[in-house]
Order: sequence, then structure tokens, then C-alpha cells
Amino acid sequence: MRGESSWVSQSLDDNKDFYSFSEVDDEGIKDNSPVVSVDVLLPDDLLERILAYLPIASIFRAGCVCKRWYEIVNSRRFLWNISPLTPQKPWYFMFTSSDEASGYAYDTVSRKWYGIELPYMIKTSRWFIASSCGLVCFMDKDSRRELYVCNLITKCCIRLIEPLGLRFCDYSALSIAVDRVSANYTVSVVKSRQVPENYFQWDLSIHVYDSVTMTWTATVSEMLTGWRGGDESVICNGVLYFLIYATGSFQENRHGLVSYDLSTRSPVRSLLTRGFISVPCSLTCGRLMNLNGTLVMVGGIGKQDRQDIITGIGIWILENTKQWREVARMPHRFFQGFGELDDVFASSGTDDLIYIQSYGAPALLVFDLQKNQWKWSQKCPVSKRFPLQLFSGFCFEPRLDISP
Repeated sequence: MRGESSWVSQSLDDNKDFYSFSEVDDEGIKDNSPVVSVDVLLPDDLLERILAYLPIASIFRAGCVCKRWYEIVNSRRFLWNISPLTPQKPWYFMFTSSDEASGYAYDTVSRKWYGIELPYMIKTSRWFIASSCGLVCFMDKDSRRELYVCNLITKCCIRLIEPLGLRFCDYSALSIAVDRVSANYTVSVVKSRQVPENYFQWDLSIHVYDSVTMTWTATVSEMLTGWRGGDESVICNGVLYFLIYATGSFQENRHGLVSYDLSTRSPVRSLLTRGFISVPCSLTCGRLMNLNGTLVMVGGIGKQDRQDIITGIGIWILENTKQWREVARMPHRFFQGFGELDDVFASSGTDDLIYIQSYGAPALLVFDLQKNQWKWSQKCPVSKRFPLQLFSGFCFEPRLDISP
């Protein structure tokens, strides 16, 4: 990991020796005036407020200065008071291998990549991943038995109880929503399983976890005909949105969107009739995200006669619960910058930032929705080692003040 700023190397736990201030070299000083450190003159509460305005990475480095600063940035009062002062731009974590859980996180403010380690129980990148407000939820793809909610910065992590009925399914879509005031959170899993020997019929169920009651509830269970669930979902303003995929050629588009109000927490029927939303155009793939309470979809635009061939990438927001409005389309020079872009790609975002990444290369493109600006990230420290190497990643908010 040469040449990059390593998050691991800046961990506070690795520093055993602390000094109140550095030794001052008298050479070159012409008078004998005493040297006084400003740090000595500042009371703890004032120094705490100054340090709280630093970016997350700088806070970790500040904790290495001396024992006093270390104790301040690790105090409970500092952690709880930091968030209102310094809203952090979301980072993007990119896996460097499909067989390992290591990777790098990109900070758009400092335009640097940081080496970061995932919690020890996450051993590979083959997990369903969702994030919200500083917490990241992981569910293993193999058994669907292990679910964790973690803060990647503080390494605080808990395991959720196993939801019933998730082990045996063909597709799962994971999402999490955190209340920014109470820090309570909701986790949802949309499960889809094919009816034996019938490709057109699929059983679909929605399972919801409440962090307050620490229990799972199966709120929806019904059979879809001509559609199946997938692996894409998001919670926005208390409503669960998830993509469904056509299982026959009689559908106009390969994709559709379904909404379900989580506040009802009661079984419903005819989910497609009540909550179906058409996609804005023919898509090769779709990625859903919650940007400041607005549902955003990033999608690959397919050819009219060949929906599996990507011709561009568009960004839409959902207005009035049913209408899509296109807010941006990737300029051709950026689209070409990915090289041979497959019909599917990775994309996630929060706040005002959207990250787009090709599975076939570590190139990362950032779109600022508020500024309507496209920009490549700094080059990732990882290079492609063999032709079939795949890259993936996810967006998360770096926060110190929230725990699962």
C-alpha cells in the first residue's frame, strides 16, 4: 500500500507513547524568551471545539499529537458533539479483491484514498451491503444467516438475530434506514424465490427489523407472475422501494419499481397493483439511493431494440411518488472513460454525491447533484492484476458519533 494515506496506520490504538508538546530546538533562537505552547493555554472545551471542525481523517491524526489530544478525541462528549459541527461528505469504499475484505475508502474533500479494514467477521466482498447515516449493514450472500450493523470508522459492530425464512431464496435485496435524531434504525430484506418448475411465478416476501424492539416482522408475502425480485432496494422517507425484473418477453421494460410504506407494518395484498411504478425508459440496470430524502435512480440506458446493450447512463429523481424527472445524463467523454462498460455497473450515493464504478476496472466517477458536476476521483492505489478481476464498492458516511 505504497503511496497512499493509510487509515490503518493512523489508528489511535497503535500509538503507545504520548507527549504534551514537542521538544523545541534552541538553535537559531536569538533571544532567551520562553517558548509557550498555545495548547497549554487553551482549556479543554475550547480545544475540543477546535478539533471538532477537522475532517474525520485529520481527527485521527490529531489524536497522535499528544496524550491530551488523544483523550479529547476519544471522549464520549467529543464524539457526541462532533456531528452537528462538521458534516462529513460521504466516502466510497472500493474492494480490492472478491476474495478478501480489504479495500480503500475515497474522500472527495481531501481527494485521498485511505486503506481501511472491515470488521473481522466480514471476510470477503461477497456480501449484500447497505448503508445509512454512518451505519453499514452486511448480510452474507451464501447462507443469508449472518447480518451485522457496523460503524466502519469506530469499528463498533453488532450481529442481528437471524430472520426466519431467509436461507432458502434465489434473490435478496438489503436496505437500512437510520433516524438521524434518535439513531434508531430499520433494516429490510426483500426475498424472492422461484416457484418450483415455474419460471414465471415467484414468491416474494418482505422482512423488516426494528432496532428498538430488536425483532423481525414478515409484513408481505405474495406470489408474482411475470416478475421477480432482485438485489436492489432502498428506504426513503419511511417507504421501501425495490426493483423487480421481468421474467417474460411480454413486458414493455425489463425493470419495474415497487413501493411499500413501512409505517403500515401490516400485511397487504396485490403489491404490484398498489405500489408499481414504471421506470423512465428501457434500462440495462438500475441502482437506487436516498439523497437527502429524495429517491434517486441511476440507470444504464438500453437500446430500444436491444435492451441489454448500454448506450449511456442517466440519473432520475422520483417526484410525486409516480413521476420520474431526469436530472443528469453522463457526458459521452466520461462514458467513454470507463472503456468497455458492461450493461451492469456499481453505483451508490448519499447526501449530494453519487458514485459510479465499473465492475471491470477501479475507475471511480463522482457526480455532485447540487453542483451538477462530474469529476473523476484520484487514481485508486489498486491496479488490475488479471483480465477477469472484478471491482465493487459502496458509499457510506464517515461518522464518529453513531453506534448500532
